Amino acid sequence: MKNFLLAIVIFCAAISAASDSSIGFDSREASSEKSEDRSILSFFIQPSISFIGFDSRDKFQAQIDTIYKDFRAQALTEAESAYVAKQDFQNVNFCFPITAGLQYQIRDGHFMSLGFGYIYDNESVVVTDRKDKIHNYSYTLQGFPLYLEYRIAFPTSLISISNASLFSISVRWYWMLPGTEIYSSWGHIEAETKPYGNGFGVSLGYLVTSWKNINIYGDIGYSRIIVRSDEPFSGVVPDTDTDKAKWDLGGLMLQFRFSLGVINKKK
Repeated sequence: MKNFLLAIVIFCAAISAASDSSIGFDSREASSEKSEDRSILSFFIQPSISFIGFDSRDKFQAQIDTIYKDFRAQALTEAESAYVAKQDFQNVNFCFPITAGLQYQIRDGHFMSLGFGYIYDNESVVVTDRKDKIHNYSYTLQGFPLYLEYRIAFPTSLISISNASLFSISVRWYWMLPGTEIYSSWGHIEAETKPYGNGFGVSLGYLVTSWKNINIYGDIGYSRIIVRSDEPFSGVVPDTDTDKAKWDLGGLMLQFRFSLGVINKKK
């Protein structure tokens, strides 16, 4: 949670700094021109910071605890016991997803986007045995999301800065494509592909700056992307649970969208 709050502070500071520079630019060169996304059709790339809501990390930590206890039990002397040590998995799954896609402005302030992304989160630890030998253990969450997004800008009559529609809200629907899986030191399981999709996302956005055909947005939001497998978690970590595995690849996120208009409205 502390990491997320820190990310929010950085996000707000970046927006504030960009806004100040944008205002300064306007006052020097285009005081009568307001910032707006004039693109009709644009290409975008969107790096993100994500705190994944993966609640099955305890299964992997439990296995590390078991290995550590076994190594402790195998130690014959105090000197050997002193060699036995473990590193715990982090309590938060933190990663940097990236997406790219196309955005189409249906009418002023109304956008439809189609995006494709990649999620990769590797978590690794080490455990040493009684002979001071290092053993590496890890698990990786991997996902290939395809999503459809609708973004609507708040009208200036509701909220505005510099008489421009800078704030917006977005909703998304996700489909997870083949290749979405968990693999670890003990095996791997693949997620099913559902034609009706896997979850939703919602975010509040801010048009940080516009320059010629380039627009930069900052978003903060939340997503819930549930994927399921035909296999139980015992396929990826020693576990007694025989139910089919399911996990969440969504969570709290900060997004930065850089778009380039290829077809734009005239000034």
